[in-house]
Amino acid sequence: MKAKILALLRERGDYVSGQELCEHFGVSRTAVWKAVGQLKKEGYQIQAVQNRGYLLETGEELYGRSELASRLNTCWAGHPVMFYDTLGSTNLQAKVDAEQGAAHGTLVVADMQTAGRGRRGRSWSSPPGTNVYFTLVLKPRIKPDAASMLTLVMALAVAEGIRETCGMEPGIKWPNDIVVNGKKVCGMLTEMSVEREYIHYVVTGTGINVKPQTFEPQVADKATWLEQECGRPVSRALLVANVMKSYEKYYAQFLETEDLTGLQEQYNAWLVNRGRQVHVLDPKGEFQGFSRGINQKGELLVEREDGTVTAVYAGEVSVRGVYGYV
Repeated sequence: MKAKILALLRERGDYVSGQELCEHFGVSRTAVWKAVGQLKKEGYQIQAVQNRGYLLETGEELYGRSELASRLNTCWAGHPVMFYDTLGSTNLQAKVDAEQGAAHGTLVVADMQTAGRGRRGRSWSSPPGTNVYFTLVLKPRIKPDAASMLTLVMALAVAEGIRETCGMEPGIKWPNDIVVNGKKVCGMLTEMSVEREYIHYVVTGTGINVKPQTFEPQVADKATWLEQECGRPVSRALLVANVMKSYEKYYAQFLETEDLTGLQEQYNAWLVNRGRQVHVLDPKGEFQGFSRGINQKGELLVEREDGTVTAVYAGEVSVRGVYGYV
């Protein structure tokens, strides 16, 4: 109820009478009064004027469960949404929740992580009040070898979510780094629990740099944040909501074929290193070539100097630009 009232007040941008809220949601005036009171306790500035109703004052965004729930416009992605001021890791919490029966579509969000992780066990800086950290719980009925493609599905969703929220065109550095103006703003980590040919659950964690921050020296020239690139404030809650809306759409397309056949064209359109010379760091032997986009399995097709094309799987391989990050 709180989230629905909050969404309506935000959408209206003017006074909404208590009677209208009662009729709109089919509840009593007491229920509306209690919900508004709870929102005020959470920090929302809501004016209540006799014979006019309630008005939500604009101000600094309150990032929490009510704000997120009020902005989500999806059928299943992000329902329910679980919000924490501080977590060790949204992925770890999501896995615990999944083991305990959390539903497909459960979204775990934290304002701060104390043990954020990236690919290959790397730490992920997760300060409070600055970025977006979330993990989506999935319980797909697909073959385990198709699960890795879900990271690329999330990459598409994040790219589109950034475009919708910030009004600028991002790119994807294969397989799942999101870049803006050649610098990284987002990373992802997908993990799963599988038994033989049955997937118990898949969790995809995502971290997006949003507000001003200082990066460690080793990544300072390769990373950026959204507000710096678009030149205006960015609502973290709206960004999460837009990503979930896009994910729901792309996930449905993925399920049609259980691979990236229907998403390959869109992914390649956003692939920043397509057509560029890349350096493939493969434990079996490094090599260089030209990126030719992905195939239906999400593998990067790299054309070598002799004209042969190698399909590169993301598992233990990194691809870097020969002359820079991308």
